[in-house]
Amino acid sequence: MSGVWVFNNGVVRLVENPGDCQGRKMLVHLPTNEVITSYAVLERKLFALGWERYYDDPELLQFHKRSTVHLISLPKDFKKFKSIHMYDIVVKNRNEFEVRDM
Repeated sequence: MSGVWVFNNGVVRLVENPGDCQGRKMLVHLPTNEVITSYAVLERKLFALGWERYYDDPELLQFHKRSTVHLISLPKDFKKFKSIHMYDIVVKNRNEFEVRDM
């Protein structure tokens, strides 16, 4: 048996796929209440907010906003898009995005 033992409300259970555990996050675009499910969706939202693609590092997907010093750097693979990247987007786009529990 492989997996992770999870203790919740006095009950212990084996979770074979730890990715299914609670604590997973999702990025939500607040004006439309749309969950960001891909970089294509995210890119459209960021472009509408004045962000531009920045091509300095081929290993990353990066966005820069001309009127600021802010740079958003994301892993090329959306599967590696983690909550730390989501919070970076939220901080740099106040009132536009929110991180929620799944």
